[in-house]
Amino acid sequence: MKIIDIHTHIYPDAIARKATHSIEEFYQLDGGGMDGTVEMLRDRGAQAGIGTYVVLPVSNSPKRVRHINEFLLEQSAKYEDFIGFGTLHAAMEGLMEETEWILQNGLRGIKMHPDSQQFNIDDERLFPVYELLQDKIPVMLHMGDLRYNFSHPSRLRRVLDLFPHLKVIAAHFGGYAMYHTARELLWDTDCIFDTSSSLMFMEEGVAEKYINAYGAERMAYGTDYPLWDPVREVERFSQLKLTDDQFDRIFHKTAEDYLGL
Repeated sequence: MKIIDIHTHIYPDAIARKATHSIEEFYQLDGGGMDGTVEMLRDRGAQAGIGTYVVLPVSNSPKRVRHINEFLLEQSAKYEDFIGFGTLHAAMEGLMEETEWILQNGLRGIKMHPDSQQFNIDDERLFPVYELLQDKIPVMLHMGDLRYNFSHPSRLRRVLDLFPHLKVIAAHFGGYAMYHTARELLWDTDCIFDTSSSLMFMEEGVAEKYINAYGAERMAYGTDYPLWDPVREVERFSQLKLTDDQFDRIFHKTAEDYLGL
């Protein structure tokens, strides 16, 4: 079956292992030996049957945003199986100029991680960005860490109410540690969700419950490499009790529709 991984992260080889270790420390998790390099993503992804990767950046430093965006643009031009997103930081200078740069240079979306970047999803500094992006490229947001309030689903709900034509991918079933709350607050919006960094924390039957509640057309498959191994995650997802049509939709059709592939 065709597979698009809508949630992966890559780093330059020189810093990949250090960056991966930092991610594991942030979440207090063991990623299972992934190193964050392009080579390992494409190698393990090929073994898992993944044919396309949405590669995502995050910059915790406002001053590093352009440098990181240029790296993702370079990598997505180099590899035909990569779809590159850009990133932004609410505290950066030239926020709107960088948004325009992302649009003009053909990056296919914007990824932000409110918890590690330390700003709220509904930070009003981002409102002009959300306004500009309506009916254009999607925004992917890390969602729902109990340790913080930056990415609470209620903050996304406010943004979606204010900017109804903003395309949003709410990562981790809409809430890394609060997918129940996400269901209560986001069920009637137009955002979609990805499956990354979720299944390993859910009790049996919960993933199927929420997939059926949202509809497979609102769910897209993701691994969150290098935090998790693409081979293991495809195996994990394939064990869910879903129909062939649901697998087909989540593994690639939702992403194709939402990203205009």
